[in-house]
Amino acid sequence: IHNYGYLTWEWTSSLRGYSYPLIFASMYKALQLLAKDNVQLLIWVPRLAQAVLAAFADVKLYSLVQHLENSETAKFVFFCQLCSWFTWYSCTRTLTNTMETILTIFALSYYPIKGSKMGNSCKYLALVALAIVIRPTAVILWLPLVFSHFLQEQRKADLILHNCIPVGLVTVGTSLIIDRVFFGEWVLVQLNFLKFNVLQNLGTFYGSHPWHWYFTQGLPVVLGPHLPFFIHGCALAPRRYRTLLLAVIWTLLVYSTLSHKEFRFIYPVLPFCMIFCGYSLRYLRAWKKTAASFLLLSNLVPALYTGLVHQRGTLAVMSHIQQLCHHSQQSQAFVFILMPCHSTPFYSHVHCPLKMRFLQCPPDLTGNASYVDEADVFYSNPLGWLNKEFYNDTLLPSHLILFNVLEQEISSFLALRGYEKTATVFHTHVPQGRVGSHISIYRRKTAMNY
Repeated sequence: IHNYGYLTWEWTSSLRGYSYPLIFASMYKALQLLAKDNVQLLIWVPRLAQAVLAAFADVKLYSLVQHLENSETAKFVFFCQLCSWFTWYSCTRTLTNTMETILTIFALSYYPIKGSKMGNSCKYLALVALAIVIRPTAVILWLPLVFSHFLQEQRKADLILHNCIPVGLVTVGTSLIIDRVFFGEWVLVQLNFLKFNVLQNLGTFYGSHPWHWYFTQGLPVVLGPHLPFFIHGCALAPRRYRTLLLAVIWTLLVYSTLSHKEFRFIYPVLPFCMIFCGYSLRYLRAWKKTAASFLLLSNLVPALYTGLVHQRGTLAVMSHIQQLCHHSQQSQAFVFILMPCHSTPFYSHVHCPLKMRFLQCPPDLTGNASYVDEADVFYSNPLGWLNKEFYNDTLLPSHLILFNVLEQEISSFLALRGYEKTATVFHTHVPQGRVGSHISIYRRKTAMNY
């Protein structure tokens, strides 16, 4: 949009599609045309758009349960969804997992569950296809649901010929055309994505966990205080909801076979779980108010803490960097983020062609067994790496951004090259490894006179 920015290795390797980013690019372009493209709007408009979509999805979930059951059960499901700490934490984030979850709720509202009057094969299949285009792993969650629909469908040939094939061709075709325009060649990014993450399992480069992690840590943490209500609800819910429970278990099992695991990967199963939690509250009788109060209060603390306090430093530090855009010597500024790769946002939170760099960590796609990424090389010997990389003073960055755990190790480099600390930003109460409790901003005194 603004003729500058940065593309990560996923784009050069065609693992990401342009369909989802195009939504936000359109917002940026609209702001530019309206001459309202200041940095705060660039940050907040995508989040607000994501929040509005999430709100509509919550209403759809309420409407679905209301049609399937009654208003009382729907209210309890809606309440469980709204007070979930992980929903608060994730629903405004512009991650593909968030959009996958939103589209999953919309699709579920049209899914032909027994007793539903809202079932519409074409609509739910189109939404599922769109979710798969945006994040191909959506196929994992929807595979048992679509298969169950196929088994119970009387006119199977019509379902395939009049719904599945047309919807698939339109969505995949549109995705192909969009990616053809921006990549400049025909690329099926969904296949590349699945090949990298599932078939080749190269995601292990970014860390691995034991196979049982989603059952012993992942789902319990995502559900949080809802966990006992989910288990109780599973025992109470009617048989027609077994397909939804099967989809949750199936998704966890499939993801468990992949070494690299993250909480956000199972975010799309959370709305399914909330249906069972709502059922639990509905049948608690005398304990309803107590249970509801417990859920609200116990979720409020982690929601506020993770949303407003925990690991906020990597966002807050960008406002300090952004101030360099308004200085007369902007062209001389060079910011180097000496932190684990992708710790901070980048140009979307700066909104000017400032020279910036961060430690790289692309995986090796060539099969080189001895490959080590730039970030790991740096952390193995920070002082040696800096002295080798910036052997000449003319190459030195004007500003360094780093976690406080690194300061002592490179203190001689900072002192010798004339760097002074200009700000400290709080990040987390629980520092771990390379991630410190605070972020330090250093400026080179001899480089820029401000």
